[in-house]
Amino acid sequence: MDAAHPLIATIGLGLLYALIGGTLAALARLPPITGYLAAGIMLGPHTPGFVGDRATALELAELGVILLMFGVGLHFSFAELLAARRVALPGAIVQMATATTLGAVVARGWDWSWPAAVVFGLTLSVASTVVLLRALTEGGRLASPEGRIAVGWLIVEDLAVVVALVLLPGIAGFLGGTPGGTIAAARGEDLAWALALTLGKFVLFAALMVPIGRRAVPWVLVMVAHLKSRELFTLAVLGMAVGIAFVSAKVFGVSFALGAFFAGMVLHGSGMAARAAEQSLPFRDAFAVLFFVAVGMLFDPAVLLERPLAVAATVVIVVIGKSAAAVGIMVAFRQSRAAVWTVAAALAQVGEFSLILADQGIRLGLLPAEGRDLALAAVLISIALNPLAFLLADTASRRRAAETKVEPAAAAAGSAGSSD
Repeated sequence: MDAAHPLIATIGLGLLYALIGGTLAALARLPPITGYLAAGIMLGPHTPGFVGDRATALELAELGVILLMFGVGLHFSFAELLAARRVALPGAIVQMATATTLGAVVARGWDWSWPAAVVFGLTLSVASTVVLLRALTEGGRLASPEGRIAVGWLIVEDLAVVVALVLLPGIAGFLGGTPGGTIAAARGEDLAWALALTLGKFVLFAALMVPIGRRAVPWVLVMVAHLKSRELFTLAVLGMAVGIAFVSAKVFGVSFALGAFFAGMVLHGSGMAARAAEQSLPFRDAFAVLFFVAVGMLFDPAVLLERPLAVAATVVIVVIGKSAAAVGIMVAFRQSRAAVWTVAAALAQVGEFSLILADQGIRLGLLPAEGRDLALAAVLISIALNPLAFLLADTASRRRAAETKVEPAAAAAGSAGSSD
């Protein structure tokens, strides 16, 4: 690493390596994401050559998450979010419970304790919003009904992770780990208070952002737009996205991603949404690439040789187990075939929150370091496979649509023949 200029070196080489890797992947007819992940592995400490600054890369990746979620909010109204809750809320809860159970059962087979096994299962239950947004945007399905359900589903998962991150330090002592705070913080009444405080902060944040933000944020952008300065408008958009995300995380305790999503959502339908999306698009694309590079930098390829069966089992839970659970839930709610397969493909991966949960589990003494290595392997492999999952979902959806068209035609032909 260039100790004197870690930021410049990480951004410059990260984008250069990503360009080379993405180009080679495209020439090989592979998703560019695989090239970005490979670029991160080359920049990481586990491969020879230049080593990027991991802390800097993760900060840049967080910016990518903020800008991507802001962009989603620009196309997603509060009414659409509420409309998706009928499926997204129970679906996310049941799917997370299923994935956590599968991960815990497998981890118990490795002789891990039940607390470690449950934390490991929880890390596998949360899909990456960034990966989903890239897939929906590239497929032109972000504003579709199935796209809204998938986004709403992952927002519920994000909220569940925030609650888990609050509860884990308090119950770590009971589970045989190291308490994250004082001993008193582990008492049941204090845990209930911490949970109520977290949910209360989120409700207060939403209650303030929707009515007040819907007036204040567009008003600021309109005032800046009257100055007829392109760079000032771009600065205003980026300042709103990053500033609101930061304040929401520090004051209200919600994630950066969720704060940025609400910042974009209050702009939806204001007349400024289209221009804000256009002005922020280049930044969203660049930092989204750096997100995948940062994930690749964390990965140690040695785990594939040291624990191949454990890695395979972990990936199967993520790619197949979660998708199967999603299909069952969506069918039970009588959703369209397109929605069923889109949500199944969307959940066939894990991402940034899995790493956050794994890191906290290790710090609290609840999860062995091996758990983070396996979670990282699942993140990398599932993200690389996710474009294939969406391709298979599209194929299944089109095949079903073709069969649906053929059946009425065949029935009509049969009835015409019998009348003759």
